[in-house]
Amino acid sequence: MPKRQVLFKLKKLNKITRRNMQKKNDRNSIKIMQIRAFCMTAEQGAASLAALNLFRTQSAITRSIRDLEHTLAISLFERHAKGMLLTDLGNVILPRARSAMEELTRIPALLRRLQQRDDEGIEDLEPTWLFNERRLQIFLSLYRQQHALHVAQALDITQSAVSAALKVLEKGAGMYLFHRTPKGMLPTPAGHEIAPCISRALNALHHIPEEITAHRGDLTGSVRVGALPLSRARLLPQAMIKLISRHPGIKIVTNESGFTALIAELRAGDIDFIIGALRNEKMLLDIHSEILFEEELILLARPNHPLSDRRVKNQELKDIQWVLPRNHAPSRHLLEVAFCKMGLASPQPVVESGDPAVVRALLLGSDMVAAVSSHQLDFEVSEGILIPLQVNLTGTRREIGLMTRQKALNSPATDALINCVREVIQSSNDK
Repeated sequence: MPKRQVLFKLKKLNKITRRNMQKKNDRNSIKIMQIRAFCMTAEQGAASLAALNLFRTQSAITRSIRDLEHTLAISLFERHAKGMLLTDLGNVILPRARSAMEELTRIPALLRRLQQRDDEGIEDLEPTWLFNERRLQIFLSLYRQQHALHVAQALDITQSAVSAALKVLEKGAGMYLFHRTPKGMLPTPAGHEIAPCISRALNALHHIPEEITAHRGDLTGSVRVGALPLSRARLLPQAMIKLISRHPGIKIVTNESGFTALIAELRAGDIDFIIGALRNEKMLLDIHSEILFEEELILLARPNHPLSDRRVKNQELKDIQWVLPRNHAPSRHLLEVAFCKMGLASPQPVVESGDPAVVRALLLGSDMVAAVSSHQLDFEVSEGILIPLQVNLTGTRREIGLMTRQKALNSPATDALINCVREVIQSSNDK
């Protein structure tokens, strides 16, 4: 057989194998319609009453719950002649299941508001067009990648399957969710509005198996952390070491994006919490902040720098080549205020960077001076690799802490990592 034919057959066989595995995974995944039946049965206490409320047959409700129990390998209800009572594990996953359904069922009201329709008094039919996990995965992938071909390749489906899923969603929404342009599929205002709800709903579903294993005493799953610069040197790594030593089944993923991007991902449920400098912004009313400690800005230089080993005079700060945080960073503003109090003009940087590796290399190879947070290059200072200059930057203290979504249901693994962060802080305070 010619080599080309062999390669073609192997490629075709691999594709069939991947699709068969995908079908198997889909059969073993949690279905939103099953979660819907579970939540309503828990609320009503009987499959017959749940069926009446959901306009389905009792056998369909019973089958959905049985399939969900099979997928999760647990019993969710105790069956009695007078109804169905939640088991311990049923009670464990119920808040997460309700959270997912609440995120999806609030979408019609968001779309109504965009359409400026004054029909708030009308009772919504359930948005069953949203109750399909695969369809929602396609929407989120398209929202992030903005190209149907890329989505099809990433999910190993056809482009027509992507188009069909989007058609169902847009018909249900009653409006376009994407603009079709030569540059790709760009989200409309409606697409932007519903994406966080869909993301939070899917994330809630994905955490359900973790809740079950945690109840049995085994923490698993992943924690996604938005790591701002001040947490990266010691605090977060030490907390991660503590967590992994106790629970080796947990995976931690850090995201080092800027604050604006991290907040957007936190709101969408794509990261579990942010650790770093807290912000006092009116736009963060939906974010809960927990203060861990306070720190201040310092000026760092190499050992044997011309300004080291003595008190630096204010006027000597005028002729320095500065390495500073980026222009709109909160620490940059605090530094400028401190210079103003000293009667000096704002320092002008020759380099703007928040990358510790870049800052360290610049300082070690020159007479540049960097303004950084006192914990940002903590290791370098403690080892004598870099030294703080003797300058008092008054008014530069700020709060460092954790940011989470208000009323968010943290996964057990997330709570465990947050507790490890607190332990690291407590150990540091006790020294």
